[in-house]
Amino acid sequence: MVAALVLLHTSPVHVPVFEALRDRDHPGAVLRHVVVPELLDRARAEGPEAVVPALRGLLAEVGDVPVLVTCSTIGAVAESLAPERGARVLRVDRPMAAEAVRLGERIVVLAALESTLAPTRELLAEEGAGRRVSPRTQVVAGAWERFEAGDTAGYLRLVAEAADAVTDADVIVLAQASMADAAGLVRTRVPVLSSPAAGLAAALRGAPAQSFRDGSPVRQRGAPFAAVSDG
Repeated sequence: MVAALVLLHTSPVHVPVFEALRDRDHPGAVLRHVVVPELLDRARAEGPEAVVPALRGLLAEVGDVPVLVTCSTIGAVAESLAPERGARVLRVDRPMAAEAVRLGERIVVLAALESTLAPTRELLAEEGAGRRVSPRTQVVAGAWERFEAGDTAGYLRLVAEAADAVTDADVIVLAQASMADAAGLVRTRVPVLSSPAAGLAAALRGAPAQSFRDGSPVRQRGAPFAAVSDG
Protein backbone atom coordinates (compact mmCIF):
# COMPACT_ATOMS: atom_id res chain seq x y z
CA MET A 1 0.00 0.00 0.00
CA VAL A 2 1.24 3.51 -0.81
CA ALA A 3 2.35 5.58 2.20
CA ALA A 4 0.06 8.52 1.39
CA LEU A 5 -2.34 9.41 -1.38
CA VAL A 6 -3.51 12.81 -2.60
CA LEU A 7 -7.06 12.96 -3.94
CA LEU A 8 -7.85 15.78 -6.36
CA HIS A 9 -11.56 16.67 -6.36
CA THR A 10 -13.66 19.26 -8.13
CA SER A 11 -16.40 19.14 -5.48
CA PRO A 12 -16.14 18.99 -1.68
CA VAL A 13 -18.92 16.38 -1.54
CA HIS A 14 -16.39 13.72 -2.47
CA VAL A 15 -14.22 14.17 0.61
CA PRO A 16 -16.51 12.35 3.10
CA VAL A 17 -17.23 9.64 0.51
CA PHE A 18 -13.58 8.71 0.20
CA GLU A 19 -12.93 9.12 3.90
CA ALA A 20 -15.72 6.61 4.59
CA LEU A 21 -14.32 4.18 2.02
CA ARG A 22 -10.89 4.50 3.60
CA ASP A 23 -12.29 3.78 7.06
CA ARG A 24 -14.29 0.80 5.79
CA ASP A 25 -11.82 -0.82 3.40
CA HIS A 26 -8.35 0.62 4.08
CA PRO A 27 -8.01 1.54 7.76
CA GLY A 28 -4.77 3.33 8.45
CA ALA A 29 -4.35 4.70 4.93
CA VAL A 30 -3.40 8.38 4.80
CA LEU A 31 -5.48 10.52 2.44
CA ARG A 32 -4.90 14.19 1.65
CA HIS A 33 -7.66 16.05 -0.17
CA VAL A 34 -7.35 18.96 -2.60
CA VAL A 35 -10.64 20.52 -3.78
CA VAL A 36 -10.57 22.84 -6.80
CA PRO A 37 -14.07 23.40 -8.27
CA GLU A 38 -12.72 25.86 -10.86
CA LEU A 39 -11.09 23.00 -12.76
CA LEU A 40 -14.45 21.50 -13.68
CA ASP A 41 -15.99 24.91 -14.38
CA ARG A 42 -13.26 25.73 -16.88
CA ALA A 43 -13.19 22.26 -18.42
CA ARG A 44 -16.94 22.46 -19.04
CA ALA A 45 -16.66 25.90 -20.59
CA GLU A 46 -13.47 25.47 -22.63
CA GLY A 47 -12.73 21.75 -22.80
CA PRO A 48 -10.48 19.54 -20.63
CA GLU A 49 -7.25 20.63 -22.35
CA ALA A 50 -7.84 24.15 -21.03
CA VAL A 51 -7.05 23.04 -17.48
CA VAL A 52 -3.66 21.45 -18.26
CA PRO A 53 -1.59 24.44 -17.03
CA ALA A 54 -3.54 24.60 -13.75
CA LEU A 55 -3.26 20.85 -13.29
CA ARG A 56 0.47 20.93 -13.95
CA GLY A 57 0.85 23.54 -11.22
CA LEU A 58 -1.31 21.64 -8.74
CA LEU A 59 0.54 18.38 -9.32
CA ALA A 60 3.84 20.18 -8.76
CA GLU A 61 2.50 21.63 -5.49
CA VAL A 62 1.50 18.27 -4.02
CA GLY A 63 4.96 16.83 -4.60
CA ASP A 64 6.24 13.40 -5.51
CA VAL A 65 3.26 11.41 -4.24
CA PRO A 66 0.56 9.37 -6.01
CA VAL A 67 -2.57 11.28 -7.01
CA LEU A 68 -6.10 9.98 -7.57
CA VAL A 69 -8.26 12.30 -9.69
CA THR A 70 -11.94 11.89 -8.84
CA CYS A 71 -13.37 14.06 -11.63
CA SER A 72 -14.08 12.08 -14.81
CA THR A 73 -14.09 15.17 -17.01
CA ILE A 74 -10.44 16.04 -16.28
CA GLY A 75 -9.11 12.57 -15.47
CA ALA A 76 -7.54 11.88 -18.86
CA VAL A 77 -5.61 15.15 -19.07
CA ALA A 78 -4.41 14.64 -15.49
CA GLU A 79 -3.14 11.14 -16.27
CA SER A 80 -1.30 12.50 -19.32
CA LEU A 81 0.88 14.61 -16.99
CA ALA A 82 2.17 11.63 -14.99
CA PRO A 83 5.33 11.00 -17.07
CA GLU A 84 6.63 14.53 -16.63
CA ARG A 85 6.07 14.56 -12.86
CA GLY A 86 7.60 11.14 -12.21
CA ALA A 87 4.80 9.96 -9.90
CA ARG A 88 1.59 8.06 -10.48
CA VAL A 89 -1.64 9.81 -11.49
CA LEU A 90 -4.74 7.64 -11.77
CA ARG A 91 -8.23 8.69 -12.83
CA VAL A 92 -10.78 7.19 -10.47
CA ASP A 93 -12.93 5.68 -13.23
CA ARG A 94 -10.23 3.64 -14.97
CA PRO A 95 -10.64 0.47 -12.84
CA MET A 96 -14.41 0.71 -13.32
CA ALA A 97 -13.97 0.96 -17.09
CA ALA A 98 -11.70 -2.08 -17.09
CA GLU A 99 -14.35 -4.06 -15.24
CA ALA A 100 -17.09 -2.84 -17.58
CA VAL A 101 -15.35 -4.10 -20.72
CA ARG A 102 -14.67 -7.39 -18.96
CA LEU A 103 -18.38 -7.84 -18.29
CA GLY A 104 -19.57 -7.31 -21.85
CA GLU A 105 -19.65 -5.37 -25.08
CA ARG A 106 -22.99 -3.59 -24.58
CA ILE A 107 -22.13 -0.83 -22.13
CA VAL A 108 -24.52 1.96 -21.15
CA VAL A 109 -22.89 5.07 -19.68
CA LEU A 110 -25.00 7.34 -17.49
CA ALA A 111 -23.76 10.82 -16.63
CA ALA A 112 -25.17 13.97 -15.13
CA LEU A 113 -22.89 16.21 -17.21
CA GLU A 114 -22.42 16.24 -20.98
CA SER A 115 -18.72 17.05 -20.49
CA THR A 116 -18.18 13.64 -18.88
CA LEU A 117 -19.38 11.59 -21.84
CA ALA A 118 -16.51 12.02 -24.32
CA PRO A 119 -13.75 11.27 -21.75
CA THR A 120 -15.67 8.19 -20.59
CA ARG A 121 -16.19 6.90 -24.13
CA GLU A 122 -12.48 7.37 -24.84
CA LEU A 123 -11.56 5.55 -21.63
CA LEU A 124 -13.80 2.59 -22.49
CA ALA A 125 -12.21 2.45 -25.95
CA GLU A 126 -8.76 2.35 -24.34
CA GLU A 127 -9.67 -0.38 -21.89
CA GLY A 128 -11.58 -2.30 -24.55
CA ALA A 129 -8.82 -2.24 -27.17
CA GLY A 130 -9.13 -5.38 -29.28
CA ARG A 131 -12.71 -6.01 -28.16
CA ARG A 132 -15.99 -5.08 -29.81
CA VAL A 133 -17.03 -2.58 -27.18
CA SER A 134 -20.22 -0.70 -28.03
CA PRO A 135 -20.96 2.02 -25.45
CA ARG A 136 -24.20 3.98 -25.45
CA THR A 137 -24.30 7.22 -23.51
CA GLN A 138 -27.05 9.15 -21.77
CA VAL A 139 -27.18 12.37 -19.79
CA VAL A 140 -29.69 11.94 -16.95
CA ALA A 141 -32.12 14.82 -17.45
CA GLY A 142 -32.38 17.14 -14.48
CA ALA A 143 -29.82 15.30 -12.38
CA TRP A 144 -27.06 17.91 -12.35
CA GLU A 145 -29.52 20.62 -11.37
CA ARG A 146 -30.49 18.53 -8.34
CA PHE A 147 -26.83 17.99 -7.48
CA GLU A 148 -26.01 21.69 -7.68
CA ALA A 149 -29.05 22.50 -5.54
CA GLY A 150 -27.82 20.14 -2.82
CA ASP A 151 -30.72 17.72 -3.35
CA THR A 152 -28.63 14.57 -3.10
CA ALA A 153 -31.61 12.25 -2.62
CA GLY A 154 -33.34 13.64 -5.70
CA TYR A 155 -30.12 13.44 -7.70
CA LEU A 156 -29.55 9.79 -6.82
CA ARG A 157 -33.20 8.93 -7.42
CA LEU A 158 -33.05 10.29 -10.98
CA VAL A 159 -29.84 8.36 -11.67
CA ALA A 160 -31.34 5.13 -10.30
CA GLU A 161 -34.50 5.59 -12.36
CA ALA A 162 -32.40 6.09 -15.49
CA ALA A 163 -30.47 2.90 -14.74
CA ASP A 164 -33.69 0.93 -14.20
CA ALA A 165 -34.94 2.11 -17.60
CA VAL A 166 -31.92 0.69 -19.45
CA THR A 167 -32.55 -2.30 -21.71
CA ASP A 168 -30.30 -4.45 -23.89
CA ALA A 169 -27.12 -3.87 -21.89
CA ASP A 170 -24.49 -6.11 -20.36
CA VAL A 171 -23.41 -3.48 -17.84
CA ILE A 172 -24.30 0.05 -16.74
CA VAL A 173 -21.53 2.52 -15.89
CA LEU A 174 -22.20 5.45 -13.55
CA ALA A 175 -19.71 7.85 -15.08
CA GLN A 176 -19.34 10.30 -12.18
CA ALA A 177 -18.13 9.50 -8.68
CA SER A 178 -21.04 11.46 -7.19
CA MET A 179 -23.47 8.90 -8.67
CA ALA A 180 -22.08 5.95 -6.71
CA ASP A 181 -24.83 5.66 -4.08
CA ALA A 182 -27.45 5.33 -6.82
CA ALA A 183 -26.17 1.78 -7.39
CA GLY A 184 -27.80 0.81 -4.09
CA LEU A 185 -31.19 2.12 -5.21
CA VAL A 186 -31.59 0.33 -8.54
CA ARG A 187 -33.88 -2.64 -9.19
CA THR A 188 -32.39 -3.69 -12.54
CA ARG A 189 -30.62 -7.03 -12.81
CA VAL A 190 -28.01 -5.49 -15.09
CA PRO A 191 -24.72 -4.95 -13.22
CA VAL A 192 -24.30 -1.30 -12.22
CA LEU A 193 -20.71 -0.10 -11.70
CA SER A 194 -19.47 2.98 -9.88
CA SER A 195 -15.95 4.30 -9.52
CA PRO A 196 -15.00 5.40 -5.97
CA ALA A 197 -14.32 2.09 -4.20
CA ALA A 198 -12.44 0.45 -7.07
CA GLY A 199 -10.51 3.62 -7.87
CA LEU A 200 -9.40 4.16 -4.29
CA ALA A 201 -8.34 0.53 -3.89
CA ALA A 202 -6.27 0.65 -7.08
CA ALA A 203 -4.59 3.91 -6.14
CA LEU A 204 -3.69 2.70 -2.64
CA ARG A 205 -2.14 -0.49 -3.90
CA GLY A 206 0.00 1.58 -6.26
CA ALA A 207 -1.48 0.46 -9.58
CA PRO A 208 -0.39 2.74 -12.46
CA ALA A 209 -2.88 3.64 -15.19
CA GLN A 210 -0.98 1.48 -17.69
CA SER A 211 -1.68 -1.68 -15.67
CA PHE A 212 -5.35 -1.62 -16.58
CA ARG A 213 -4.69 -1.16 -20.27
CA ASP A 214 -2.34 -4.14 -20.07
CA GLY A 215 -5.15 -6.28 -18.66
CA SER A 216 -4.16 -6.46 -14.99
CA PRO A 217 -6.97 -7.17 -12.48
CA VAL A 218 -8.88 -5.00 -11.53
CA ARG A 219 -8.49 21.10 0.62
CA GLN A 220 -9.78 23.82 -0.97
CA ARG A 221 -6.84 25.19 -2.93
CA GLY A 222 -4.62 27.31 -0.76
CA ALA A 223 -5.85 25.74 2.49
CA PRO A 224 -3.87 23.17 4.48
CA PHE A 225 -4.12 19.54 3.42
CA ALA A 226 -6.35 17.38 5.54
CA ALA A 227 -4.35 14.37 6.62
CA VAL A 228 -6.20 11.72 7.92
CA SER A 229 -14.43 15.54 -6.33
CA ASP A 230 -17.20 16.12 -9.17
CA GLY A 231 -17.26 15.93 -12.74
